[in-house]
Amino acid sequence: MRRLFLSGFLLASAACSYAAVGDNVVDEIAWIVGDEAILRSDVEEMRMRYQYEGTKVVGDPYCYIPEQLALQKLYLDQAKIDSISADEKSVSSQVDMRINYLISQIGSKEKVEEYFKKTMPVLKEELREMVTNQQVISQMQRKIVGDIKVTPAEVSRFFSKLPSDSIPEVPTKVEVQLITVSPEVSKEAVEEVKSRLREFQSRVELGESEFSTLAILYSEDTESAKRGGEIGFLGKGQLVPEYANVAYSLQDPKKVSKIVESEFGFHIIQLVERRGDRVNTRHILMKPKVSLLAKDNAKKRLDSIATTVRKGIINFDQAVSLYSDDKNTKNSLGLMNNPKTGTSKFQLQELPQEVAKVVYGLKDNEISEPFSMINSQGKEVFAIAKLKSSMPAHKANIVDDYLELKEMCVDKKREEKLEKWVRAKQASVYVHIDEKWRNCEFQYPGWVKE
Repeated sequence: MRRLFLSGFLLASAACSYAAVGDNVVDEIAWIVGDEAILRSDVEEMRMRYQYEGTKVVGDPYCYIPEQLALQKLYLDQAKIDSISADEKSVSSQVDMRINYLISQIGSKEKVEEYFKKTMPVLKEELREMVTNQQVISQMQRKIVGDIKVTPAEVSRFFSKLPSDSIPEVPTKVEVQLITVSPEVSKEAVEEVKSRLREFQSRVELGESEFSTLAILYSEDTESAKRGGEIGFLGKGQLVPEYANVAYSLQDPKKVSKIVESEFGFHIIQLVERRGDRVNTRHILMKPKVSLLAKDNAKKRLDSIATTVRKGIINFDQAVSLYSDDKNTKNSLGLMNNPKTGTSKFQLQELPQEVAKVVYGLKDNEISEPFSMINSQGKEVFAIAKLKSSMPAHKANIVDDYLELKEMCVDKKREEKLEKWVRAKQASVYVHIDEKWRNCEFQYPGWVKE
């Protein structure tokens, strides 16, 4: 009864939601779902957001978007009943990251406010609500579908029933092994970097320069440099240990840390703000310069290793164990792992660009010439690659592409379960759609009950 009363109240007071200038309606109630109204302004704002993000709209946006908003409200309504809530720390972290990203793209807080025509507190609150709802809806959907599992027999049946024009085309896939060698960095180059950082430290603490200005001018972490070296609120586990230990020991925002060495290079750090178990810092990162002679020596060393392997004196796996510097691949005998799939198979576009270029021209078991690449720490290293195996582009089959077909089968079962839930939920929740918003082919036709 409470829901019907509230919904009736919303309908009775709909005229109050109209703000007219002459004959132009600025806003109106389009839908009511449970206790919640969907306004024309909500639809317009979502339409603009979809355009900004490049999100695909199926059919008429004034049919598709309100239905998407209504679906969200169904999930949020159930989440209230089931006492599902968002993780506040995670929400705050995501909001900070999105705000920092907007600032880095648009240029400053003031320009962000001008672009969105909203103050920063208002923008943050809207982002917080959006991120919170996204988290809650995601949790609700996971609860509905549960941990869906499929057997090999189910995958086989699913594949056998796929129409021939629905069988996916699987692009060329490759397995690649790497041997990487880091050029030697001289003591003089390291001391030069430390000397510059000590100079910056002194200038900040003497009040001669702002840390953020020096970060913009000199930090080699290009993304954080755009924000004056600021990296946003992060937990200790999100930072490399050497950086985290120093960042979490800082107490005075006016002070600058000692020089910290990590796998990325050398840093000095300044505290911005601490919130519970998360800390926001800014840093200046500098990397010692590698001489041309050191680079040439690294390439010559790899040339020698490749020649030894090609002559059959040792095999590639043995060469990885003896010579490779990359701790991420050394234990897997140089075999690269695809984080997207958890397997060793890559589509060419999934490989680092430098690796893809050399692998493209190789035959199975062939070894490349030495080449330079930027590793995951942002440092230049030299490598040779072996194309361990390749599979040409083809129509998916159950033998070679079981994992892809299994994921398709699981996705289909999830979609079916969510669709069944939505149809049942539609029947139990009050829904009213204004006459002007009804002339639509909805994905779920059960919205219109009158």
